[in-house]
Amino acid sequence: IQEYPEAVAVMLFYQLGELFQDIAVDKSRRSIAELMDIRPDYANVKTESGIEKVAPETVKIGDIILIKPGEKVPLDGKIVSGTSAVDTSALTGESVPRAVKAGDSILSGFINKNGVIEVAVEKPFAESTVVKILDLVQNASGRKAPTENFITKFARYYTPVVVIAAVLLAVLPPLLLPGESFQEWLYRASNFLVISCPCALVVSIPVGFFGGIGSASRKGILVKGSNFLEGLNAVKTVVMDKTGTLTEGKFAVTRIESAGDLTENRLLELTAYAEMHSSHPIADSIKEAYGKTIAEEKITSTNDIPGHGLQVVVDGQEILVGNVKMMEKFGIAHAATHETGTVVHIAVDKQYAGYILIADAIKADAKAAISGLKARGIRTIMLTGDSRSVGEAVAEELGIDEVHAELLPQDKVTKLEEVLARKRKGEKVIFVGDGINDTPVLARSDIGMAMGGLGSDAAIEAADIVIMDDKPSKILTAIAVAEETRKIVWQNIIFAMAVKGLFLILGAFGVATMWEAVFADVGVTVLAVLNSIRILKK
Repeated sequence: IQEYPEAVAVMLFYQLGELFQDIAVDKSRRSIAELMDIRPDYANVKTESGIEKVAPETVKIGDIILIKPGEKVPLDGKIVSGTSAVDTSALTGESVPRAVKAGDSILSGFINKNGVIEVAVEKPFAESTVVKILDLVQNASGRKAPTENFITKFARYYTPVVVIAAVLLAVLPPLLLPGESFQEWLYRASNFLVISCPCALVVSIPVGFFGGIGSASRKGILVKGSNFLEGLNAVKTVVMDKTGTLTEGKFAVTRIESAGDLTENRLLELTAYAEMHSSHPIADSIKEAYGKTIAEEKITSTNDIPGHGLQVVVDGQEILVGNVKMMEKFGIAHAATHETGTVVHIAVDKQYAGYILIADAIKADAKAAISGLKARGIRTIMLTGDSRSVGEAVAEELGIDEVHAELLPQDKVTKLEEVLARKRKGEKVIFVGDGINDTPVLARSDIGMAMGGLGSDAAIEAADIVIMDDKPSKILTAIAVAEETRKIVWQNIIFAMAVKGLFLILGAFGVATMWEAVFADVGVTVLAVLNSIRILKK
């Protein structure tokens, strides 16, 4: 039809569109590449002849590697000497460096900040944290969101329909309408065909979801597929485990109550001495709270009374430490307590001295996380194997809507089944656990979310979404990323459909030229893709 300038424009703008599309996809992948940047290039292995720089793949379990300030941690292991601060931001999204010392575990992907440390390797490179995380995130695009699948199916039927429509538009009017130019209608049909190309939808929507997954990864949240990311928008109920999810998962001294002349510090000190040789978690929490060196020579005798407590002589004083049965066994009148947690009673020389309350401390951001979920209209349910009094106390403090206590692992699955049975059509139920003991519940929920994935292979394997650190507030962050991703995806859909619909009508009536047709296709695609990558800045 001899429209040579417009033919050149079509080729030029399509090439330009491909360029912008590639730039957008590359930018989306850059958040993943930031993780890949921490993939170590080498490891400094200690040998008999000195330090040898080798490829991480060649390092064996048990080898000692040296990590200098500014270097990447190449493999997972345990620090055997040295102290430092490590940057964990690439894996957790946290900007504050973490202090580490001998005896601490350290993961590949961390960056050593200021001290020289030696690490005993515990895993081969192929099983290291960084390799597993990168593999997980890069394969996330294989699980499509319902919106992506819909657009793919839509394009499958839409494309032949518009091709047939374009052919009819080129052929029928000249045949049916006297005096009409075949060349004119062929031009209109060409415009119609260019405008109707579904590139803007087919390209920008996957880029939008991939950008959302990339944005989440930068915040320390690994999403295994865009279907799970989109599913977060339909969440109306969040079911949570207590221990390790809302609480720290370890005992801590939460209260010291003196009943005599002893100060709280002195009461804690005597109890720590009494628990010196005990390896019980409660004893460990008391010694940790004391935080000072215990002079063992002050302890002259220790008598462990099973099911009751300890009878210890410290500096010539008889210290009785234990539960209510311990106090009753020695006929010591003690205070009646109704505290939530484990109460350790103490008597000195057969005189009641007070008690120490041990409890699983609630995480600092747990209450804010629950409040944020409720503000979004999401119901919160807690499942725990702890006693009813402990479970209800935690639920009351955090403002949780519903609590079920004294549950065995199989009971948690049953309770989750009940929650799933009463949900409405289209709603999603999340279960949030530690990924270690909650595998059946994580698998049964609509979306399984594991916390504390950093260093936990079980968490990474079991869940659909993995929060790399232990912060419940990241549940809100994941939902916020999902909402922003959905908003951008639907902006693209509405914008593309509206512009294409308008120009299809204009093209059919001969109002739109090939220049406008190219914009309606390539221009809209470029704008939609650029809009998609905004999520990476959130």
